[in-house]
Amino acid sequence: MENYILPKRQAISVFFVFAFGYFISCLLRAITATLSPVLTSEFNLLAADLGLLAGGYFLGFACMQIPLGYLLDKYGPKKIVTSFLLIALIGIISFALAKSFSGLLISRILIGVGVSACLMAPLTGYRIWYAENQQQRANSWMLMVASLGFLSSTLPVQLLLPSFGWRWIFGGIALLTFLSILLILLFIPNWNFNKNRILENSDKTGSLSDVWKNRFFISVIPMGLFNYGGLMAIQTLWAGPWMIRVSGYTPLESATGLFWINVTMLISFFLWGYFLPKINSIGFSATRILKLGLPVGFLVMLTIIILGPKAGAFHITMFILSSIFLSVTQPAVGLSFAGHSAGKALTSFNLLIFAGTFVMQWLMGFVIDIVKTLGHSEIFAFKSAFSVFLILSIISYIFFLVLNKKNYEIKQ
Repeated sequence: MENYILPKRQAISVFFVFAFGYFISCLLRAITATLSPVLTSEFNLLAADLGLLAGGYFLGFACMQIPLGYLLDKYGPKKIVTSFLLIALIGIISFALAKSFSGLLISRILIGVGVSACLMAPLTGYRIWYAENQQQRANSWMLMVASLGFLSSTLPVQLLLPSFGWRWIFGGIALLTFLSILLILLFIPNWNFNKNRILENSDKTGSLSDVWKNRFFISVIPMGLFNYGGLMAIQTLWAGPWMIRVSGYTPLESATGLFWINVTMLISFFLWGYFLPKINSIGFSATRILKLGLPVGFLVMLTIIILGPKAGAFHITMFILSSIFLSVTQPAVGLSFAGHSAGKALTSFNLLIFAGTFVMQWLMGFVIDIVKTLGHSEIFAFKSAFSVFLILSIISYIFFLVLNKKNYEIKQ
């Protein structure tokens, strides 16, 4: 992997240290899907409560994205991610000790705030420290790490539950978070903002309004909210309940299904990251990949809705796999701006994703409860919630096509 601004060995160590922190972030993000049966039972949660609890992570996460962009551009990844992880550590410990739903929710929001820098800090660093032709690859391999975190939140957590209980599992995650803070302090380079500006021959700092007025950024706003947000809502929460309440899986079978879903995604993101620079080199820009690839996911989701109880882990895996094309959006946004604005651009799009995830997790739970209240079956309620997601995704895709109809292309 040539052309690093950092020496190759240091660049690799930076990637692995950041990846460890992001692994913890994704483990925490998805763990509610596996713990949903025990939390529902212990705290008497409704579907909307469960959606709100899982979404609390994304609410805290989303609230920090705009200030995080300014902080990252000014102070750099090392200072910011270590400071934020201390907040996450407090949230993790308080979640483990919570005695009520409100205690769980507040702790979950704190966790979201604390891990909100775990992807944006690396991507901001990569924008400066890594060669431009490695940006998409680094992003895809971070998503591979995300899949490893999601994977670890499934069957391993389910197998540990009988012996340790969910509270002690969170105690173990707290220890991993503390280790991540130490590694970041030891191995991540300090941020020299003046040097970074000189490297780009620019004395500008960029403004947030420049980001939100950018044509490509505008075109992906609905996509970030609904397509990406809904995908993550399903992957990190509603895939588990679908398998249990619609497909008839046991909690262990559901956790096993989630495990293999994330094994598939881990392998897929590794291969996608490896081949993506080659795909770009033969003329497939991010815009073109999105135009051609997203309809595949729509067809798979429609199949899941039609099949209902016959759609299990395999079909959900195919949907998440067919949505891999969305992964090019975030680094594409970063590459649309100069390095001095990378933090603001990346965190602005991340705000859309995680605000969308919060909204979609809650909205899908709300639809399920409303449809059941109207006297329909739970299966029909879940199919209705997934249909709402599909409709919003298609509308967002059409918006993207309209704004890019003149073959507007981003910088690669």
